[in-house]
Amino acid sequence: MSLKERFSQNCILFTKDQNLIENLWSEIEKNYSEKDRHYHNLEHLENMFSELDSVKDKISNFENISFSVFYHDVIYDATSKLNEEKSAEFAEIKLKKLNLDQDSVEKISEQIIATKAHQQSENNDINYLLDADLSILGKDLETYLDYTRKIRKEYSIYPDLLYRPGRKKVLQHFLELENIFKTEDFREKYEDQARKNILFEIESLG
Repeated sequence: MSLKERFSQNCILFTKDQNLIENLWSEIEKNYSEKDRHYHNLEHLENMFSELDSVKDKISNFENISFSVFYHDVIYDATSKLNEEKSAEFAEIKLKKLNLDQDSVEKISEQIIATKAHQQSENNDINYLLDADLSILGKDLETYLDYTRKIRKEYSIYPDLLYRPGRKKVLQHFLELENIFKTEDFREKYEDQARKNILFEIESLG
């Protein structure tokens, strides 16, 4: 199923207004296709959905999680520290047009903001969302290195002198966590390889 079909099917549960659905999708597609996005693009969303589809039966509200995937990086600026908050605000405005109830809108906003700090949550749906978001860390080394090159391109505004220490700090933070992945499903699948990949990248950063 294409991302557009997936988005439409999610929206149709809340509105029959095809023009509205089409316009909301166009905004998402446009934002994720910005020329500076080398990793945080539509392919990232596709990868997240393929991960989440495999654990769909463990997720209590898949509609909410789906909207969170679509909107979690809708605003993305490598120089900003407020991407998640801005993405959550953007999502709230759009989802209200779809007639989502306030409780769902707030939950989706909370899920999007959770992708900022990636902390273990008492809410298991959030944990699955975070794990899908970070699943790239546990892929085979070749895929991982491709991801690191794309991230470096997104941060090309920064010289190595600034980028490398910043990147190392982020990677160290992951290694210091008791578990990078919050759910057992993702831990079993990706934890060991993620730690190997991260150590490899830290060494390569010098």
